[in-house]
Parts: sequence; C-alpha cells; structure tokens
Amino acid sequence: MIKTGALLGREEERQRLQVLLGHARNGRGGSLLITGEPGIGKTALLGDAAGAAGLSLLHLDGVESEMTLPFAAIQRLIIPLGGRLPALSERQRQAIQVASGLADGPAPDRFLVGMGVLALLAAAAAAAATPVVCVVDDAHLLDQESLDVMAFAARRLAVEPVALLFAARDENGFAGRMGGIPELALAGLSQEPATALLRQSLSAPIDPASAAAIARATGGNPLALIDLAEDLSAQQLGGLGLGNDPIPVGRHLEEHYVRQARQSDPQVQQWVLLAAADTTGHLDLVTAAASTLNLAGDVVDRAESAGLVELRETIRFRHPLVRSAVYNAVSGAERRRAHRALAAAADQVGMVELEAWHSAKATLGTDAEVADRLEHTADLAARRGGFASRASILTRAAELTPAGLIKDSRLVAAAEAALIAGAVHIARELLDRIDQPAADRVDRGRMIVVHRSLGLFAADPAVMTHATAELIRAADEFHGADTEREQRTLVKAFEMFCVITDRSMQGVSQQDVGRRLEAASGLGNGGSATILAGLGALMMRPYAQAVPPARAAFDAILELPGDEMMHMGSVIAALGTFLWDESGRRHALERAAAAAREAGALQALDTLLWVLSLAELTGGTVRRAEESLEQVREVRLAMGYDAENVINSALMAWAGAPRQVVLAIADGANSVGFGGVGAAAIAALGVRDLAEGGYRDAYDRLKPMIDDPFLQVTPTQYADFVEAAVRSGHMNEALPYTGLLNELAAVNGSAWCRGVAQRTQALTSHDTAAERHFLAAVEALGPTGAEIELARAHLLYGEWLRRMRRRREASEQLQAAIRHFEHSGARMFLPRTHAELEAAGVKPVTSNDSGTPDLTSQELAIAQLAAAGHTNPEIAANLFISVNTVDYHLRKVFQKLGLSSRRQLADRLKASDG
Repeated sequence: MIKTGALLGREEERQRLQVLLGHARNGRGGSLLITGEPGIGKTALLGDAAGAAGLSLLHLDGVESEMTLPFAAIQRLIIPLGGRLPALSERQRQAIQVASGLADGPAPDRFLVGMGVLALLAAAAAAAATPVVCVVDDAHLLDQESLDVMAFAARRLAVEPVALLFAARDENGFAGRMGGIPELALAGLSQEPATALLRQSLSAPIDPASAAAIARATGGNPLALIDLAEDLSAQQLGGLGLGNDPIPVGRHLEEHYVRQARQSDPQVQQWVLLAAADTTGHLDLVTAAASTLNLAGDVVDRAESAGLVELRETIRFRHPLVRSAVYNAVSGAERRRAHRALAAAADQVGMVELEAWHSAKATLGTDAEVADRLEHTADLAARRGGFASRASILTRAAELTPAGLIKDSRLVAAAEAALIAGAVHIARELLDRIDQPAADRVDRGRMIVVHRSLGLFAADPAVMTHATAELIRAADEFHGADTEREQRTLVKAFEMFCVITDRSMQGVSQQDVGRRLEAASGLGNGGSATILAGLGALMMRPYAQAVPPARAAFDAILELPGDEMMHMGSVIAALGTFLWDESGRRHALERAAAAAREAGALQALDTLLWVLSLAELTGGTVRRAEESLEQVREVRLAMGYDAENVINSALMAWAGAPRQVVLAIADGANSVGFGGVGAAAIAALGVRDLAEGGYRDAYDRLKPMIDDPFLQVTPTQYADFVEAAVRSGHMNEALPYTGLLNELAAVNGSAWCRGVAQRTQALTSHDTAAERHFLAAVEALGPTGAEIELARAHLLYGEWLRRMRRRREASEQLQAAIRHFEHSGARMFLPRTHAELEAAGVKPVTSNDSGTPDLTSQELAIAQLAAAGHTNPEIAANLFISVNTVDYHLRKVFQKLGLSSRRQLADRLKASDG
C-alpha cells in the first residue's frame, strides 16, 4: 500500500521513470526492472509512475500460489484486454487463448505468446490513443511462463507507445533471468529523507538523536520506518533508537508482523492463515475454506479491521511480508490443515489445478492418489506450453510418490520438462535423485538423452566426445519398447557425430553408428525409416549407392510437418551438402526457419539460423552467412541473451579476423568436444590462405583434413586442396581428388559439384585443355547459388588467361570475379584479384555493391518479406516485432533505397540477389 510521503529521497529514480514514460508518450516503447529488498519502496515508485496523467494503466501482481500454474498471470492480464484480441493475427490470438486455458489447441511456444502480448499491448495503446503503462509488481512471484512472456514483450518494445515496469526482489539471480531489460536497483533512503519520513509518519514529535538512530538501524527502509511510526509511539521508538533491542527490519520486521497478527482473536488468525496459504486472493475460495473450519461469518470483516488485509476485488495483504510472516510463523500441522481446507474448497468449485496444488501442500509423506492428480495437472500444463510449471508440478508429484518405477518416471519427466524450459541445473538435480540401474529400460534411455543434453549445455568434454556412443546406448534401451524414441534418438546421435563432435567422437566407430541407423530404419515404414536409411547410407555405403537413399531421406524431411522439420536443421545441412544440393539445402533450411518463426520457437530458430550461417560458407555466399548470423543475434536478444557472444569462427576467418584469434577459438572448441566448429574454422583459414596467395600454408593446413576424411564435409574441401597442391608444387597429390570430384558430379547431377570439378580439372590440365574446363566451370556454376565458387572460377580463369598473354579476356574474367566477390561478400579474395587485374594492365574499380546499401539486418529481413508479398502483420509475426516496428523500418528502407512501392522493392532485391 502506497503511503503519503513514501517517495521522499527518490528524485533521481522518479526522474528516470519520467523519462521512460516520456518516451512512451512519443511512441518509443521501453521497460525497466526495479529491484530491491522488501519494503524498500519498489511498489511506491511504481505507484508514483502509474499515477502520472494521460496514461492507460494495466496492473499485474505476482502471487506465489500461481507460480506452478502456466501462464496464470497472462490469463489475468488479458482480462481487461480481451476486446483487443481480434486485432491480433490468428496464430497469436490462438497462442494466447490456449496458453490462458481459454481454448484448446497445440501447445504454444512461450515466445509466440510473448509476441501476442506485445501485439495486444500495442493494440490497446492504439485503441486508447494514450500510452499504455503495464505495471508488474512482485514479478519474482510470477509463474515462469508468464515471466518469460512479459520479459520477451519488454525486450521487443521499439516504436510502440508502451512502457513495461517490473518490480521484484533480486533473489536467486532474478535480474539475470530478465536479461536485456534495464535495471534500477533501489537502496535505502539516505539519512536526511529517512528521518524526514519517520517524523512525517509520526503523530507526535521524536527527538533528533532517536530519529537518526532508527533511520540508520533500518538502513533507510521506508516500509520499516512507516510501519514503526504507525504501530509504536514516539516514546517507544525513542527507546528502540537508544536501546539494545533489534529494530524491526528485514527478519525483525517480519517478527513484528507476527506479533501484530497474534494480537488478533484465534478465528481471525485462522482466517488470515487461510488467505496467506491460498495467495490467489480469491475471496470466495477462502470463504468456502473458512466454512469447512467452522469460522464465523464475520471473521473476514474482523481481519480487515485488524489492518492485516484489504478487501477489494481480491484479498490483499498490506505487504507481502505480512503474508510470509503469517504463513511461516505457524506449525507445519497448522499449515497443512489450512491447505486441506483450501483443497476441499477448490474441489467444490472445480478448480482442478488449485485443488491438486493445495492437496500436495497438505500431504505429509507420500500419497499416490494426490501424486496422480498432480501428474494430471502437469499434463494440463504441458498442453498449454507450460514446461517450467510441468517440471515443478512433476517434481512435487514425485516427492509424493512411493519409491519405485513410477517415482523414477516422474522425476525423468520433470527433468525433461526442466530441460525444455532451460532450467539446466534443476534438470541435473532431478536426475541425481534417481537410482539409474533400478529404473526401467525406457526411463534409463530417457535419462541418458537428458544427460547428453546437459553435457551439451555445459560443454563438458568428457560428455561431448562420448555423447554419440551414449545416445546409441539410449537407443538400445528403447529398442523393442519404444520404437519412436529409438528412431528419434538415433537421429540425435547422427547429429551429434556429424555436426558437433566430428573427428573427436569417442566410444563408438562411424561404422557402428551407420549400422545402427540402417538397422533402425527397418523397424517400420514412413518418413522416420526413410530418413534413418538415408543417414545410414551416407555413413556406410559407397557414394554411388548412398545418393538414392540420401535423396529419399532429404525429400522425406521436406514432407515433415513444420513442428518436426524445424528440429532437423543439422540433418538438412548434412544431407544437402552430401548431395551437393546448395539450392535445396538453403530452401529447406529457410522453410524450417519459417516454421520455427510461425510457431514462435526461438530456440529452434536460433539453431536453424546458426546452421544456415555455417552452411552458406560452402556452396553459398558470405553475405547470406552474415545475414543469418545477424538474425541469430536478434533472436538471442529477444530471448534475453547477450548477442555479443554469438561467434562463428569460420565466418570470422572469412571476415578477416586475426588468424591467431580464429585458431584460439578453434582450439578452444576442439578442447571441449566441438570438433565440427574447430574443423570448420581451420578449413576456412585454408581458403583464406588461398585468397591471400599463401599456397604452401593452405596445403599444410588442408592436407591433414584431407588425409583424415569426414563424411559429407571433406569432399567440399577437395577443390581447395587441389588448388593449394597445384600452386605449391604437389601436382601428383592433386590429381586423385580431381578424379574423385568428377565421379561425385557424375552421380549426384549437381551443377555446383560439376562446376567445382571442372575448375579443378582445369587446374590440373595442360594449358591447351585447361580453357575448356574453365569455360565449363563458369557455365555450370553461373545459375547456382554458389556465387563464391563462381567468382573463384572467374579468378582462376582470368589468371590463366593472363599467363597466356590474353590480357583483354583476362580483364573481363577478373572484373567478373570482382563483381561476384563483392556481391557475395567474399572480399578477402579482392586483393589477389586486383593484383592480377593490375598485372593485366587494368586499374581495378571497386563498386562496393552490397546489394542493399546501409540496410541493417532487421531492415533487410523486413524488406525481403515485404518484397515477397507479406503484409505488415505477417512480417511482424515472422520477426517477433510489432506491426508499428515493421512500419517504421519499412519507411526507412524505402527512404534509404529511394523507392516508393513494394514492387520497386521486389525488383531491387531481386537484382541485388543476382
């Protein structure tokens, strides 16, 4: 409750809030997290800001009992905003309604719900024609899903007249969970305003020495000062200030409230305990529970008269400390009695989840029936996308379950849910409670899968290098008991080996993994079997035999629904690269990314964009790789992570980062088991050596990788090795790989592969035959998306022509190479190309054509979607921003490019994309 004078000494804090509100009035949204200890003035500061004129106010309080109910706070938030739901896109509207329990449907990702809430707040501001200020008090008591949603919306505010204000105790690293939101940490009042507040709150004067002593002893805590002034006389306060008794602040302030509550009659104490145990503030529920305890009908009025609670739409305590004081001061038996009464009341009105929660609180020891009801509640949470809540509820269900297989299964399920929610340390603690040898086979397999994921989060080298072997072991546990889990786990084993650990895999051989994949493909028909057969063939069979099943697997992935395809990014990249299908690979990854955006699955989108960024460096362009990485940064900012930690070491090598930095990152990646990351960085440095004319260095860097081939990756490095070998005097070593590339191209029918093969053939041919192969390389690569490979073909052909003293033709090829290097972003090849052009007697002219000058990654993404015909609401939904933000950036795009229509934009982007 906000008291008069409670904002003494808060001038700087108030100014900061006024600036934030001023920005909202001018259409620039923002957010702020206010943290501090209980009673420090967080709520008062929020109230002061919310009382400013010309604002539409929304208020949301965190309540403890809802912490295990997914999206409970969001459900309360949308009650006053329900009339604005039609303004949302259909999928955002459905996501909010399903999450809030107002409709049935697929479980929504919490970030999609967050996008819906952002759009809802923007729509509310537009309808009210005034800025919307949403105040979230006691945010640390929000359920995890609602907290994630509100934090997401706060981070994505841009050009909306909306301000989001949070107040919370910074407990258990709460501020860290709100990453990306500015924080204002409140301390106690300084000496002068603290003593002024005390004097102002007293009805009689107090001597200055006592006032100063109390101000110091309370640490300037406003609530402590105000409540002491209300509850004690000036004489008593003087005694506190000069005596040895503890001042009621912090723990002592809670004890002070306990003493207050115990001054009430026993029935009031029981009723207040019910209200404290419930914490929903649901007056009818508490009244019904009071009736089961035979409390008098007027007890609620007496509780309010005692000054412990306020009765409005809901029951509100004068301060959260009063609630915790009342609840914690009684015995466990008294608390369980209160929860039993509340469970009975909840059952009477059909509050299934609340009944299960209170029943669990009322149970001492184990109770299989209550545990079953809790598990049902956890299933309901999962249907609404509440995996953090599911983890918490299942954990309690397991605690109530007698020892045995059912208990273990619930703990495993809780760990799986915690992992999905990102609560890694909780997942690990839950697994540690299980006696793994005693668990049944399926649960043992599930535990292995979770352990592997935890190792990936922690980058534990011991876990990483053996992860593929462990996943094979998990699949063996599932064999004969759960075919779907077995097949899904084997796909994960392939991903771990093929994309992550690479040559650092231990504990199992490539042949063993391949055989296990092929064996599992025979367990059934359908897409999963086809995909496993293709992956097994990729690992086991000669190339000519492997291409048909690999192509069938790739096509089967394209037939998957979006919610499955979005989790297949690594497999798409591996198969697409194996088939040398750069166009199919890119389009499939983009389709999967679109599905992830559609579902609001930011974690899946993060992975897909990362894979796309890496894949574009072979058979693509540096420009598209950089665009994808920029999108990764945007996604991580939206999720609350530090985008500065987004590092693609292979792309760094292409972008000109110091070699020692790239090598250090590669060594670090290898040391923790990310062999794929390290190998990609080394390969990229090898290409950079070629670009800079360091042919001997390129040969030395690439030869160990060629001598130790790795699945689909090494064949894409053959051409680089051939160029390095030929130019460093190792022609005999280059010839076999030219032949291998021609064999691959004859089987896969890929223009990319054929063009690269022809280019290497030209390098290893006598001068009289070389030109035919160079021309064939340019012709094959021209229509593909492998623009860097095309540019390199032009460069090598131009160099050959210059040596043949055909300078005019050399100039044409070299200038074509420059255009493609610039357009593709492969600028590290430009010095070598410029030098050749100058040697041909032509002064190089750099066009600096980036295709879309001065566009940020977000502007470019918006421009591309607009050019493709998407409406502003569709673009907003795809990029997790508001419609206002889309409109703002699209206007900037038109201004920068000098355009006036979307048709012109489409033509410009089409031209710039070649």
